[in-house]
Order: sequence, then structure tokens, then C-alpha cells
Amino acid sequence: MLTKITDVPDYVAAFKATGEVDKDDYKNILMPEVERIDKEHGHIHFLYMLETPVKNFSVGAWIEDAWTGLKHYRGWKKIAIVTNEQAVETITDKIGAIIPGETKGFRLSELEVAKKWVASEN
Repeated sequence: MLTKITDVPDYVAAFKATGEVDKDDYKNILMPEVERIDKEHGHIHFLYMLETPVKNFSVGAWIEDAWTGLKHYRGWKKIAIVTNEQAVETITDKIGAIIPGETKGFRLSELEVAKKWVASEN
């Protein structure tokens, strides 16, 4: 399940993943917010807090995730992934080489640091 994180600036799309995550979570929760921010601000600051293992994401969720990334390819300004899965954090740190904008992985204990980083305009 995806839920919106609301204690971030209006130009930050922030979500928390818990339990099972499927394509409907992306279509009904994540995509509308990403679309709104891209339209209103011309770029996207994105924070994704994973309180569930990535194995709990359905195939449909992964397809929607990839589609979202491609559809807004030029809009990504900052992406923060907050997780305790070391492999996800490492991939996040490295993926910045192939997409525009900055990417950074954070531990769950660093959520507040991640919020500040992703919200900064520099």
C-alpha cells in the first residue's frame, strides 16, 4: 500500500510503501501526485520511503514504476529513497548516472535528513 507523506513542501512528491504494493497504488496515489507536481513546478522532487521489502511490490507495480520514470524522464530533479535494504540504497546512489537530477539513498533512521535533502533546491 502506498500512502502520501504530507509533511513536505508542496513541490515534493513523497510516499510511504507498506505491506503489498500493486499497480493500483501507483495509478491512484503516486501518479496523480507526480503529474500534479510536474505540471505545476516543471520538475519533480521525489521521496520514497520503503517500509516493506521490494519483494512485496507486484509485477504491475514495477511496470508502473518504470512507466512513471520514463514518462517524466526530464522532470526528475531530486530522488530520495529511504529504506533499510542496502541493495536498494546502493542502486539508488548509482542510478543517478543514467537519469537527470540527483539521487540518493537513505536509511529509515535518516528520514528527516532525506526530507531536508530532497526539498532543497540546490
